[in-house]
Amino acid sequence: MSSHETVGVTRRPSGAAGTADDVLSGIDLSGRTAVVTGGHSGLGLAATRALARAGASVVVPARDPEQARQALTDVEGVEVGQVDLADLASVRAFAERFRRGHDSLDMLIANAGIMACPQTRVGPGWEAQFATNHLGHYALTNLLWPVLKAAGTARVVAVSSGYDPGWRIRWEDVQFAHGYDKWAAYAQSKLANILFARHLDRLGGPHGVRAFSVNPGWIRTSLQRHLTVEEMVAAGWIDADGDPAPGLFTTPERGAATMVWAAASPELDGHGGDYCAGCRIVEGGPADRDEASEEPGDEAARLWVLSAGLTGLDLIS
Repeated sequence: MSSHETVGVTRRPSGAAGTADDVLSGIDLSGRTAVVTGGHSGLGLAATRALARAGASVVVPARDPEQARQALTDVEGVEVGQVDLADLASVRAFAERFRRGHDSLDMLIANAGIMACPQTRVGPGWEAQFATNHLGHYALTNLLWPVLKAAGTARVVAVSSGYDPGWRIRWEDVQFAHGYDKWAAYAQSKLANILFARHLDRLGGPHGVRAFSVNPGWIRTSLQRHLTVEEMVAAGWIDADGDPAPGLFTTPERGAATMVWAAASPELDGHGGDYCAGCRIVEGGPADRDEASEEPGDEAARLWVLSAGLTGLDLIS
């Protein structure tokens, strides 16, 4: 869920409206493998269920594998692995285990994340939202690159949020060492998801690996666990009784529709690097950042270089 609305107009291709199951109706994913981070709760669980029902073998990395297994007991064709996205050693260990057990990876949905948490430092002092939402998935994608490339045609989907033109990367203080703002840190991490997908597509496209970022819409999930009731009332998300604002929220099944559409729909063959919402490619939104820049495309490339320096990983070529 995001406190920001999607901007821009939309153009084709556009997937069918409805749930993740609706989007995958008629698409046979038998023999294909997907990794869905955070695929055992909320949006991720809805995506995992839909992909599995369509025939995919789904691997769900989770910080608490036992909790994930319990949530997925009724889903066939799912494998659970252990990973902490805020710990590069854990990410590396998961990727190594995956590569030993799988020759290729068709879909990687970078869904797991945290939102508006208190100031938290992880790893070598990284700000937790940037580390978990972006750097962990950046590292995971790099470490899974051999199996993504081996698929021949693979897709990586970075789950962002409703885009706001005011979002920015704090290049001078990306870790918020000087003045922490939980919403600015969250916005930075979600912009990073969009920029990551854009540059990954540039690098991966020639190898058949395409990337997209998506806004799943407004959904009440555990993502809001760091927010107080008072904060959500003040934001207009819920009323004093805890009831959601009419028409604001959708279900995880509908929110996951754009995620699986970007991951598997043949409508997107030949596309890549796009920001998607409502099972459509959004125009007039994040792409305008590059057009307004004095050096078009520089922001995404600059983030990639920064991420490579922080993680020590730049393996996609």
